[in-house]
Amino acid sequence: MQKVTIVGAGKYGSMTALRVAEYDIVEKVVMTDIVEGLPQGLALDMNQSRYVENFSTEIVGTNNYEDTKDSDVIVITAGLPRKPGMSRMDLLEVNANIVTEVTNNLLKYSSEPIIIVVTNPLDQMTALVSKVSGLPKNKVIGQAGVLDSSRFAYFISEKLGVPMKDIYALTLGSHGETMVPAPSQCTVNGEPLSN
Repeated sequence: MQKVTIVGAGKYGSMTALRVAEYDIVEKVVMTDIVEGLPQGLALDMNQSRYVENFSTEIVGTNNYEDTKDSDVIVITAGLPRKPGMSRMDLLEVNANIVTEVTNNLLKYSSEPIIIVVTNPLDQMTALVSKVSGLPKNKVIGQAGVLDSSRFAYFISEKLGVPMKDIYALTLGSHGETMVPAPSQCTVNGEPLSN
C-alpha cells in the first residue's frame, strides 16, 4: 500500500494519521483539512517524531485535495462534532452536506479507494458515501462496530481488572444509543464472559 488519506485533522483524524504512520505499513499518510495551516502544523510535529518513534512513513498536511491523489485507503472524519445535549442525528443534515462534498472531491483524484467512514451519524454517513461514491459495497466501511466493541472491551477490562489484550468483545447494531453489547459472545482469556 502506498498512500492513506485522512480527511479531517481534528482529534480523531490526527490520532488516526499518527497511528497509521507509526505502523510503518504505507509510504505516505496525507492529512487534509479545511482549516489553513492546521494539518501542516500537525504533520510537521508528527514527522519530527519519526526519529524517536522509529518509523519511516512520511506524513503530509494539506488543504488541497490534489495531494490525496491515488490514495489506497481514505478515512473520512470530517464533519461537525456533537455539542453537549446533541444527539448524533442532530448532525445529519450538516454532516451529510460535508461528507457529500468530501466524497466528490476525493473521487476526482482517487478512482477505487477503500473508504472508512467515521463521521456522525455514522451509519447514515456510511450509506451516503456508498451512494455518492458509487463504489462497490466492499469498498465503503463504517467504523462503528470496531469502535463500540473496543469501548465495551475497555469497560470489561476496567470492571474485571484484566488486560485489554485478554478480552474479546462484540457489539451489534447501529452506532449510538441502539448499539447492543453481546456479552454471550465475549470472552476473557478464552473463557466466556459469563464465567
